[in-house]
Amino acid sequence: MRVPARERGRTILGVDPGLTRCGLGAVTSTGGRVVRIVDVGVATSSPDTPLELRLLRISSEIEDWMDRLEPDAVAVERVFAQSNVSTVTGTAQVAGLAMVAAARRGIPVELHTPSEVKAAITGNGRAEKEQVTTMVTRILGLDSPPRPADAADALALAICHAWRSPVGRRPASAPAPAAGPSASTSSTTGVTAAQALWLEAERRSRRQGRRVAPARGPVGR
Repeated sequence: MRVPARERGRTILGVDPGLTRCGLGAVTSTGGRVVRIVDVGVATSSPDTPLELRLLRISSEIEDWMDRLEPDAVAVERVFAQSNVSTVTGTAQVAGLAMVAAARRGIPVELHTPSEVKAAITGNGRAEKEQVTTMVTRILGLDSPPRPADAADALALAICHAWRSPVGRRPASAPAPAAGPSASTSSTTGVTAAQALWLEAERRSRRQGRRVAPARGPVGR
């Protein structure tokens, strides 16, 4: 029998989808801003391997992580359009694998945009990858930065989800929780400075037509 989440803290698995490198990072959260690392790693597949076998390899790794860690929630990066169609297609397929694996186990899944994660972790929705890695290292009190960047990004996803959804999947109408260690909340809007940044980034993305559908669409195609 598992210890109740309120006693052990929630375990959140972050998945940074990628066909060559898929970042996997898990943290625990007992509420508030304190998060602790559980595990981090990268699932890999070779470009020289047939696509179906690459997907099978990544899928097996994701399933193994979920069976071993039994997370209470899974946070997956929302897929955006890129100039390289083959890259975004593979990323979307892997994101779909993670969502299906979680659904089979009855684990709630949340999609987070890159700008949302960057804003939650650094306070800047346009932060560079190295800035995100530096802040993840500091937040989790690690001796060295998680490498490669895909691993750090997976942890950032998990932390972002922990800070934005401290008591589980938040109803769409509920106010957003604090987004990070240095976030300050407006008494009139209930939105933190970091959240305001990623909301504005989202609005800009929609105006510029860069937003694409979640990864569900390309799965199985």
